[in-house]
Amino acid sequence: MNTLNPAQREAIRYLDGPLLVLAGAGSGKTRVITHKIAYLVEECGIAPQKIAAITFTNKAAKEMQERAAKLLKGKPVEGLTICTFHALGAKFLRQEARHAGLKPSFSILDAADTGALFQDLLKDADKGRVRLVQNRISLWKNALVGPDEALKIAANDIEAQAARTYVDYERTLKAYQAVDFDDLIRLPALLLESNDEVASRWRSRIWHLLVDEYQDTNRCQYRLVRLLTEPRASFTAVGDDDQSIYGWRGADIENLRALRSDYPQLHVVKLEQNYRSTTRILAAANSVIARNPKLFEKKLWSERGHGEAIQVIACRDDEHEAEWVVNKLAAHKFEHRGKWSDYAILYRGNYQAKAFEQQLRAQKAPYLLSGGQSFFDRAEIKDVMSYLRLLSNGDDDPAFIRAVTTPKRGIGGTTLEALGRAAGRRHISLFAAAFAPGAESEINPKQLAAVKEFCDFINRIEWRAAREPAGQVLTDLLRAIGYESWLFETLEAPAAEARWSNVRDFVAWLAQKGEEENKNLLELAQTVALITMLDKNEQDHDAVQLATLHAAKGLEFRHVFLVGVEEGILPHRESIELGNIEEERRLMYVGVTRAQLSLFVTFCEKRKQGREVLTREPSRFIAEMGDDLRMAGKSREAAADDKEAGRAKLARFKELLAKK
Repeated sequence: MNTLNPAQREAIRYLDGPLLVLAGAGSGKTRVITHKIAYLVEECGIAPQKIAAITFTNKAAKEMQERAAKLLKGKPVEGLTICTFHALGAKFLRQEARHAGLKPSFSILDAADTGALFQDLLKDADKGRVRLVQNRISLWKNALVGPDEALKIAANDIEAQAARTYVDYERTLKAYQAVDFDDLIRLPALLLESNDEVASRWRSRIWHLLVDEYQDTNRCQYRLVRLLTEPRASFTAVGDDDQSIYGWRGADIENLRALRSDYPQLHVVKLEQNYRSTTRILAAANSVIARNPKLFEKKLWSERGHGEAIQVIACRDDEHEAEWVVNKLAAHKFEHRGKWSDYAILYRGNYQAKAFEQQLRAQKAPYLLSGGQSFFDRAEIKDVMSYLRLLSNGDDDPAFIRAVTTPKRGIGGTTLEALGRAAGRRHISLFAAAFAPGAESEINPKQLAAVKEFCDFINRIEWRAAREPAGQVLTDLLRAIGYESWLFETLEAPAAEARWSNVRDFVAWLAQKGEEENKNLLELAQTVALITMLDKNEQDHDAVQLATLHAAKGLEFRHVFLVGVEEGILPHRESIELGNIEEERRLMYVGVTRAQLSLFVTFCEKRKQGREVLTREPSRFIAEMGDDLRMAGKSREAAADDKEAGRAKLARFKELLAKK
């Protein structure tokens, strides 16, 4: 406790009712949550299995688990729950499957699985329309709006189509004995509300609930927290209304206001001491966010010194912006003998990254692109993995659905729906339903024959997979299903070649892994879920971080370049048109508060958009940062001079480096 400030200690010790901890950027919120867990166990004698902490990402949950384990060193922590909302919901539904009308081995469909379902339900719609419908249904689920209510409140053509599709989508999920990610929160909330026995059981299990990033909760998550903690309301909500930036995906900042009205006895503790940034950076952040109406007044302060002035650079165009930023970054690193990982380039949209990537590659500077697609998230790799998952577990319904329809083999939504109904009635998997007695009376004989042919093929491959070299079996599987031919028949040649190249790399990797570890394909398939652990851990690489402002939330860097800070980009054009400037301002606040020691803000006087070159205006947020800014770029002529001067300076640094 001696290492904590007074506000942190108060937040940890308060147990007399509902608590809201307003944790400003860099104020040590994770430390408060983990220390409170330790306090509950060590000082209050609460059994670890009676404590649950919920966050939004697996990464944050893992960090909390590690820090809590260190604090509780030598103490038994068995049963302590630290996980995401979705992981808690999945655990809840597995245990209460019967009450939710599900079999215990129900399937969880990921975004790719549900995307394929929607594509099938909306056969004549283009991809943009499908995405709009899918997103609308997701937002309804997050707001606890069911299909019947959606049909009543649909306000336009898109919503009307979404409401009709919602009915079909729910029917299909039920037939598949499957849930989507939104259901992992929605169904537990509905069950807690409607079933007293289930509610009583879960409330008795959780003596105290801690919720991280509370400002990012949606209506459904708010309801879940409330239902789990009634009637004692023994919870600690940790959040920051100034960092609520996920309204577009259903997060509801009104949940913070609702706490006040729903819990008149709510106690509020403000964490305002920042341990990350210099006073100058915090002054700019405070100045920007002060323009937003406040749910709770707070002002960040720091003991990390006054710090360097924030530099604002006017660039000639987007090409010059990328060149200036990367030249400045490389020179700054050389001057300060820093690491590449000390630096981040942050932007509003992913499309802005390309120019900076090109410049970094030209300088041979290593970089990581946050939010970039993982190798294992590529469609072609997921296709192959669906076969491996099915070999490992015939009850894996999402894997069955993907494999049986990829490549297309005349088995579509109608067949799968009939198979799903047969499986649901018998409480068995789709694979098993194909061979169930009486299935031929429920499924069209021709359709059933096609499904059985596929299942027989999987059984034959499974027999070989347990006995023969992994690489050979997988190669034969891909040849048998005609995967390469299917790619080239359905895609343009360059795209097909790129995908097939990735598949060949994957097969070669699995073959090598099989030889090195003396494992057959079935043994490798049984651990296929762990394969994604091969993804690079960005923390371990000395590289410049490129990230959107949304992806950068929760991160911090010694030096930050905040780029493209222009009207129409930040704030975004659509947000200006819809009058949603407040969330954009919070996004700017998040960007500024990622910086520890220095911050560079750039904007362009002109920017290419397609074939046009458009005149740009600096963002209103720059003026809102206050007067303590150093305007480094002055005009187009000065910018051109800066460009040449930057090149010359970097060349001199390189010469000096070469001599050493």
